Amino acid sequence: MKTLKEYILEAEKNKVAIGHFNISDIAGLKGIFESAKVLNLPIIIGASEGEAGFIGYKQIGALIKSLREQYNYPIFLNADHTKSLEKIKEAVEAGFDAVLFDAGKLSFEENIKKTKEVVEYVKSVNPNILVEAELGYLGSGSVILKEISKDVSIKADDLTKPEEAKLFVQETGVDLLAPAVGNIHGMFKNVPNPNLDINRIKEIRQSAGIPLVLHGGSGIKDEDFTSAIEAGVSIIHINTEIRLAWRQGLEKGLKENPEEVTPYKILPCAIDAIKEVVEKRLKLFSKINQ
Repeated sequence: MKTLKEYILEAEKNKVAIGHFNISDIAGLKGIFESAKVLNLPIIIGASEGEAGFIGYKQIGALIKSLREQYNYPIFLNADHTKSLEKIKEAVEAGFDAVLFDAGKLSFEENIKKTKEVVEYVKSVNPNILVEAELGYLGSGSVILKEISKDVSIKADDLTKPEEAKLFVQETGVDLLAPAVGNIHGMFKNVPNPNLDINRIKEIRQSAGIPLVLHGGSGIKDEDFTSAIEAGVSIIHINTEIRLAWRQGLEKGLKENPEEVTPYKILPCAIDAIKEVVEKRLKLFSKINQ
């Protein structure tokens, strides 16, 4: 089986993107994995500090490893939005394939300093683990939004600059970069998210020289996804849409089975809702039936 890095480089070459979907429970993992398997596409499972803490770093590591080995399938695990070296170490020890060190809210200089420390540690333990960093602040959570937080980078002057991306990569040695290009974490309740700066994505990819990751994918317009992939995005994160599907599916399951108390008889509705979201996104990212 190819490595995650090889799959990412292959995706970039083919002008497609790998889907990255977060989970908090078995229902989410089951829905995402089954959708990817039907389409025969590589998949990245994300677990933030909160999500991994809820499931257990070692436990989620074992789950992903078991699926990969049983089905000989390219399913990979990323420690999403990890904010401390201590949690990075937990993820590395648990067998994660990639880690995202999130210091995007810090100053440029401090972000470089702390990210470099993470890269040096991770590569000293296992050079094959990919290290991603965030440059520019995108917000703090996957939630349904009513308005944009005041400290999120959304104005042109606040977005990631190509020259800064180049210097950041040179100084830190990261494998992947998540820039602020008009994307935000979460999604708006009744309208699409703001437009992405596609030209900036292209310029950052050329300057940085490494694959780019688009965070805050939930709520972004389909045409923006397609343009972003063409411009240089190789991985796309979706979380809020998964959480919303889980919630709506669970509510449907409870409504249809008001007297049921057995989880595995209620949760299939949540799994089906998640599968519908994941299938739609994976087809878009991989240019299937287009």
